[in-house]
Amino acid sequence: MHRFANPTRFLRLSKVLLPWSGGGGVLLLVVGLVWGLWFSPADYQQGETVRILYIHVPSAWMGLFAYTVMAGASAVGLIWKHPLADLVAKASAPVGAAFTFVCLVTGALWGKPMWGTYWVWDARLTSMLILLFLYLGYMALVNAFDDPGRGARAGAILALVGFVNVPVIKFSVDWWNTLHQPASVSRVGVPAMALEMLLPLLVMGGAFMFYYVTLLLIRVRSEIAAAKVRAIRLAQGHGA
Repeated sequence: MHRFANPTRFLRLSKVLLPWSGGGGVLLLVVGLVWGLWFSPADYQQGETVRILYIHVPSAWMGLFAYTVMAGASAVGLIWKHPLADLVAKASAPVGAAFTFVCLVTGALWGKPMWGTYWVWDARLTSMLILLFLYLGYMALVNAFDDPGRGARAGAILALVGFVNVPVIKFSVDWWNTLHQPASVSRVGVPAMALEMLLPLLVMGGAFMFYYVTLLLIRVRSEIAAAKVRAIRLAQGHGA
């Protein structure tokens, strides 16, 4: 990975990848939405309300995935001082926070007709809310220092400590008696979901993944440009 630690090399690679990730994301999003909202069957219990899952579930997946990337990049930045690791963590946080927010909102919209309320202090819901607060706390902490290096180190520590919440979210429906339904896709053996619903869900998951990669590349490129501007201004200040 140190081959890509050079910002110039990363910029060249990301320039090649961006059209593919962006185009692939748009294509999969269109296919997934049309397939899921118009051609997939309604659920025999949830009726048409089940279509919210085509946004809700991929958002939850990506909220967890983006935080995992953020924590992993933070660890790399702390241990190996990878020049781009802190930028990847910083760029991943707002995107992951947005996915987590969408997950919570769509879950509330689904919960009202199914549970009779928008919110309950369920283990899965509460741990997802904590994840959103971790994202917001990370972003606030990173930007609270004048020195970007100090902010990155403080944010990295918070990201690593907060990572304990990720397995809690994943296994909360197994560890505690919750209202939230158990896993339907990642079950051992055959998924507890009809193939007609599973396939468009996976397509939407792919679309959200491409969207995340696209935004991550764009944001890292922006962070590199901002770092260059800061370096130029610092040099000009010393020259004056």
